[in-house]
Amino acid sequence: MLAARLHALGEPMSVDTIDVPTPRPTDVLVRVKACGIVPNMANVINNWPTWYPHQPLPKLPAIFGLDPAGVVEAVGEAVLNTKPGDRVYVSPLRSCGSCQVCRGGELSRCRYFTLNGYFSTSRDGQRIFDLYPYGGFCEYMTAPQHAIVNIPQNMTFEQAGKLGYIGTSYGALKHAAAGPGQVALIDGITGTLGVASTLLALASGVSRVLGTGRNEELLKRVQELAPGRIEVMRLGEGSTGAWAKSRTGGEGADFVISALGAKAPVETMLDSMQGVRRGGKVVNVGGVADKLPVDVKWLMDEQVQLIGSNWFSTAQGQEVADMVATGALDLSYLITKPFPLTKVNQAISGRATDLDGGFSNYVVIP
Repeated sequence: MLAARLHALGEPMSVDTIDVPTPRPTDVLVRVKACGIVPNMANVINNWPTWYPHQPLPKLPAIFGLDPAGVVEAVGEAVLNTKPGDRVYVSPLRSCGSCQVCRGGELSRCRYFTLNGYFSTSRDGQRIFDLYPYGGFCEYMTAPQHAIVNIPQNMTFEQAGKLGYIGTSYGALKHAAAGPGQVALIDGITGTLGVASTLLALASGVSRVLGTGRNEELLKRVQELAPGRIEVMRLGEGSTGAWAKSRTGGEGADFVISALGAKAPVETMLDSMQGVRRGGKVVNVGGVADKLPVDVKWLMDEQVQLIGSNWFSTAQGQEVADMVATGALDLSYLITKPFPLTKVNQAISGRATDLDGGFSNYVVIP
């Protein structure tokens, strides 16, 4: 099969011919039809040691590709509920599978937490990469059966290639306990996580979404998704926290989703946190890289919860797919930009500079 592999950081990937993997008893073999490209992929393969030295990448040469979708080609002898021909998204979340938190179904709390085709949060994550060395930038890949999300017929493989970030937004909203009658404040509403969080919040019954961003054109496009329920403010035109309080009768939003990028200043996040109501929740799902000086007495006095949210469970991914199946979530907002595997380097560099923000959907088609 063909696979795009990174042989050295900062250099282009090469398309190599390697053997098709054989699934182990509890694994599935998926023929990849599309693999989404996350905005941060260019930073991972070019600048990662500088940005996050404690989060290792796989040994090179490595096959990257975070968000694969395709058709099940074969299954191991111990696989019971997945069968050849199934249309699926493959969640890249990998863990040891046998520690206390894994046995409790909380794989993202495992010390071996690794995003296959991307990076690990564990210094011992190479063990996981050794077990599952195939990301989505190849024609076939193996994955554990617990990572499989069945996708409906009304979801294209290209749209499914966005499920990683959509699911991550959904996981953040679950931490926020988003529901009917609430007001949400989404900091970074025009980005990939921000747009997805907005649509999922509305689908969950949230009454209003307040959002901030820097690009006026993208802010307008987000507001047009639901003009009567979405209000936006351009960052730099005033305090986000004060604006959110003014739009809610002085109370503040029920929860804040911080979906800012890695290079966003911490002051922006601190300001948005002040827009939450007493007893509210602040969920960080973005990548702000600098340390955050938090006023813990304010957290205590106001009974505000600050929650870190990383990825989502396979069950939550299935819930998102089911929302698409029923029409509760409409993915037609995505602007798909497909590239053949031979153009993977152009796709990665183009995604990093794309002007469509969270509406853009770059995918590689192996």
